[in-house]
Formats: sequence, structure tokens, C-alpha cells
Amino acid sequence: MNLTQIVMIPGLLCTDDLYRDQIASIPSDGVLVADTTSDPTITAMAERLVEVAPDRFFLCGLSMGGYVALEVLRIAPERVTALVLMATSAKADTAEQTAMRRRLVKLAHEKGIAAVAEILSDQLLGPSGRTDRRLRQRIAAMAEAIGADVFWRQQEAIIGRRDQTSLVPHIRVPTTLLAGTEDQIISPDRSREMAAVMPAGTLDLLDGVGHMVTMEAPDAASAVIRRHLQRDASVASDQLVAGPKL
Repeated sequence: MNLTQIVMIPGLLCTDDLYRDQIASIPSDGVLVADTTSDPTITAMAERLVEVAPDRFFLCGLSMGGYVALEVLRIAPERVTALVLMATSAKADTAEQTAMRRRLVKLAHEKGIAAVAEILSDQLLGPSGRTDRRLRQRIAAMAEAIGADVFWRQQEAIIGRRDQTSLVPHIRVPTTLLAGTEDQIISPDRSREMAAVMPAGTLDLLDGVGHMVTMEAPDAASAVIRRHLQRDASVASDQLVAGPKL
């Protein structure tokens, strides 16, 4: 298989540990984990990614990382060879979601980020994942590494993001939408909606899995990404053989 350079974008309160198993198991020419901790907007995160990424790259984003990935497709579509969107949505926040985000930020500053991680773990994971002590510890450790101040900045970036539903039908690179059927944070219906209007979109649903698909079902998530990488490499090889179309 021809190897591809990959950019992976973490979600809210997540570090590169979100993709630990995928980075370890998926062959590539290199993996860049995007910085989602330094900027106040989703657009600025996407611009930072584009500035440091290879000229052409395979793009993966989970949850907030998916919001950033969609923004990358808006500002630099020619740079992306293929796309995996995991447990994410193209829609802007509702008023209810915004209010919940701000309550969690308030809790983080009053009670500490560990309190937020504990609450979120019950919502982030599927039925079996919620009882996995090591998985909950990894989620808590990522939250501690991010901290309350960056958590606030990320939440404000999410609240202020643009609605990308009009962009989705114009994404023509091969795209896999991956979601867990038990996702309580972002309904898998959002992935179904995007896949239905994408010219080159396919949908994979993981039964019994929650929001953190790469951590809760690492082998299945890695298999989906690996299959998509093989498809991307095959398309690239065909284009090289056929030459440019005039």
C-alpha cells in the first residue's frame, strides 16, 4: 500500500491520546496531531493546521475535531486527499447546547476539571465503556492535561463555529462518516444526514459504542481508517497511471 501523510484533529478536552491506538496501528508516512488548544475559534484552529500540515494529507477529526476538519475543507479543500469524520456534526450549536457548555465551564472553574471529566465520562461512553475504569482514567488524564482555561476557550470556539450544512454536499473527496450507535453527545443521525448528501460519503456505525469511538472501539475505528486509507492510496495510484484528464 502506498503510504499517506495523516493529520488527526483531537476533540474537546482531548490530547493525542485520543488517537493512541490508531497512530500505533495504521501505516503512514507520518501522523500530525493538530493543535486545538491555542486558538479562540474553530477557523483559527483550521488555519493553524493548514499552515503546518503537508501539502496534501489524509484528514481525520472527531467531534470538535470534525468541526475543525470541515473548516479545513472550506478554506483549503485542495489540500485534503480524503476525510474521516467521527462522531461529529455539520450543524451549529443550539441554544440548549450552548447553555450546557457554559454550565460545564462554570463547573470546571468552580470544582475543577476532574469534576467535569467525571460527569462527561458517563455521556461520552457507551454502556460497556462506562464501567471501564482504565478508559475513564484516560479521559480524566486528557482533561487534566487540557485544563479549565483551555476547556473554556475550546467551548467558546465551538459555540461560535459556523454552520457547515451547506458545505457538506460540496465535499467531493472520499469521506467516511464514523459514529457509535449509543452516542449521547452527538446523535449518529448527524452522521447519517451528512453521508446522505455527500457525493463520495460512506457511513459506518459501531453498535453499542458511544462518542469516543477511537478509544472505546479502537480496533474497529482503526480498521475503518485503514480501509479508507487503502481506498485513498488506490485512487492516487490510478490517477498516476491514468495521468491528468484534459
